[in-house]
Amino acid sequence: MKPAVEVADILRLHLKDYQKKYRLHPDHYKVVYDIMNCRTEYLGGHIERCDGCGIERTAYNSCRNRHCPKCQAMTREKWLAARKTELLPISYFHAVFTLPHELNPVILCNKRALLTILFQAASGTLISFGRNNLGGTIGFIAVLHTWDQQLNDHFHLHCLVPAGALSADSKWMACPHDYLFPEKALSIVFRAKFMEYLQQAYDRNKLQFPGETQKLGSRHGFKKLTQEAWAKHWVVDIKDPIRKPEYVLEYLGRYTHRVAISNSRIISLENGKVSFFYKNRKKETTETMTLDAVEFIRRFLLHVLPGGFMRIRHFGFFANRVKKEMIRICRTLLEGTADLPEQVEKTLQELMLALTGTDITRCPVCQCLMRRVMKIPEGSGLSSYRYIHFAN
Repeated sequence: MKPAVEVADILRLHLKDYQKKYRLHPDHYKVVYDIMNCRTEYLGGHIERCDGCGIERTAYNSCRNRHCPKCQAMTREKWLAARKTELLPISYFHAVFTLPHELNPVILCNKRALLTILFQAASGTLISFGRNNLGGTIGFIAVLHTWDQQLNDHFHLHCLVPAGALSADSKWMACPHDYLFPEKALSIVFRAKFMEYLQQAYDRNKLQFPGETQKLGSRHGFKKLTQEAWAKHWVVDIKDPIRKPEYVLEYLGRYTHRVAISNSRIISLENGKVSFFYKNRKKETTETMTLDAVEFIRRFLLHVLPGGFMRIRHFGFFANRVKKEMIRICRTLLEGTADLPEQVEKTLQELMLALTGTDITRCPVCQCLMRRVMKIPEGSGLSSYRYIHFAN
């Protein structure tokens, strides 16, 4: 069922209002363009006709932008299917590394540099604890999130870590008593590593301080900022272990390929106001928030990542360059066999059937076969490109 209101609808109606108040950053142009044109005639598509009753339906192409709320389900399912062959038959831990909000203004102006540092600091912390506490190399997948439930900037990494390490002499070193690492110690090392990398970036003039952040770029301003960050308690949270490997992919799927807000969370768009659901973590309740449409767009665009920036990364024995061989070794040690599960490539029709229970090759009326009878070329419709002003 198509949601009553989508992010695309809000952009079409209020992007001009947004641009009267804010400059549209170059990284945002393609995101806005793709979301507004996603699954419209302008991106092309095809027409299908039923062999039995002759009913026709039109299917338009997706934009496939990673920030689009409508384009993540298929991408996620394909990615998770690939990860299925890499699962180890042990428990997994979920560790979350969160940056203090005092750093947010600088991060927003230096996303590529400082989010890279976030990955470096968190991965370096986990790898060093694996070597010191377990005597080997651990492996993990790290997923970047930049938002909270109210669409504010909230920078953190979700890391999924198997409960053990691979030693230099190819022995499996299991985590004792289903315990990974002490949170407080992780927090201290994580803070030290991040702050060291941050200072290095500043000393090498790798950071920008435009607009209201200009005062933070001075020696005095930056020193004060770092002192505040050092004084904060940096949160590293380790969840209870996931004990059954078959649940790991389902768990991981909650965090990969997500965008700041899904269309299903949007309740209404009325009189320039957007209402949406959010989870109140402290009260463990679901509540409603209403924002001015311009403010909603501003918050949504806060979470656009720089072009080419990878928000899902693999480390340790899961690192892309070594994981095939390392996983074989791990499975041999844990199961006595190096055989990997066979990866089954599913078609779009099979993925849709698994996700929705609907066979898209069949007519919704008589269940006869639907056949493509016409291609709709890209650019044949009226683009939402006209909503974007380039004068600013």
